[in-house]
Amino acid sequence: MNEEKLFPYFQPIVGIASGRIIGYEALARQVGIDGKVISAGELFTSPHIADEQLIEWDRIVRRQALQKFSTSDCNGYLTLNISAQWIDYVADVNSLPTLLMLDEFNIDRSRIIIEITESKGDLDKLVDVVDVYRKHGLKVAIDDFGAGFSQLERVMAIQPDIIKLDMRLFKQATKGGIASDIVHLLTRLAKRTGCRIVCEGVETAEEFFFGLSCGAQYMQGYLFAPAEAEFKHSSHYQTHISELRKTFLDNTLTKEQHKIQYIAKIKILCEQLKQALASDFNLNHLSAHPFEESGVLRFYLCNNDGEQVSSNFNFADGKWFEDPAQIGFNWAWRPYFYQLLALESENDHYRLVTSERYRDFNTDVLCKTLSLRLDEKRILLVDIAAAWL
Repeated sequence: MNEEKLFPYFQPIVGIASGRIIGYEALARQVGIDGKVISAGELFTSPHIADEQLIEWDRIVRRQALQKFSTSDCNGYLTLNISAQWIDYVADVNSLPTLLMLDEFNIDRSRIIIEITESKGDLDKLVDVVDVYRKHGLKVAIDDFGAGFSQLERVMAIQPDIIKLDMRLFKQATKGGIASDIVHLLTRLAKRTGCRIVCEGVETAEEFFFGLSCGAQYMQGYLFAPAEAEFKHSSHYQTHISELRKTFLDNTLTKEQHKIQYIAKIKILCEQLKQALASDFNLNHLSAHPFEESGVLRFYLCNNDGEQVSSNFNFADGKWFEDPAQIGFNWAWRPYFYQLLALESENDHYRLVTSERYRDFNTDVLCKTLSLRLDEKRILLVDIAAAWL
């Protein structure tokens, strides 16, 4: 293959808060047999081409990208993809080709992000190379986060500045289900480690909104633009992003208002339940209240040590069913229990504490648990279907 047929295109990465283009990812392109520009990804993943040849082509494209970046009006970042597997071929970590190119084109190293791709490669050597990049002022990103355990191991080892979510997992997560739970978990993990989140492959407004709900700071994808030959002005998508943010706010505000209204209704039901439980209670009488239509699944009582002192009273099909199987279980280790006690220790005795969402082991229903003080010796816990919130 003629190496001159490989060249870089640049896909914009937008900042959600500013609405501006904050940088570009350099991507290898080639001319197809029909004369159209196509991705060179298939070429670089071919098992029939030696790594040494692929590395040579990659460096040619990288050099072109840096040369064009150095003469452009772009004042943001440039992201360069480097395969972790190819790092194994580096002879001297203190003489990395990318650093030499940056010197050649006099590029500010703080504007370069090295994006680690592929899950293979020697982790110890990768850590050494990343350390060198960081010492020279470059930032480091991990691509396809969530694609496998190796990525989690890599995050722990190199502590990246930026994490790009795995595109396939992200798209699956926008449809809901466990994939959505996993993406939210991964983004929470990333934020706790101080990483910035990038969602790539964003093609629709719905995917953009899902990225916002995950807390992503940056996005890239066909919703804005494919990779192109030229750089755009940083404000090019500002109006578009402003409109998207406004739609997200309007939609989310409506959902939050419904949630507040629902919580108020649940609080009234919990208060009615609390009054009924203050003395001997009649389950049939409780069935007259709209528990089921409000998503209430069950309730039970614990003592101040967290030990369950009552049966589970499960509500279904307009009736209550008593299940004594968990009497004696202890829930003191769960946040919704000890947080309630902590509030009371600070003289806040009227709070209703809500757990995070979890999937009930027995029913497979996504739930939340509400806890509130019943009397001096007992705490009332109510499980509700989280789909209502």
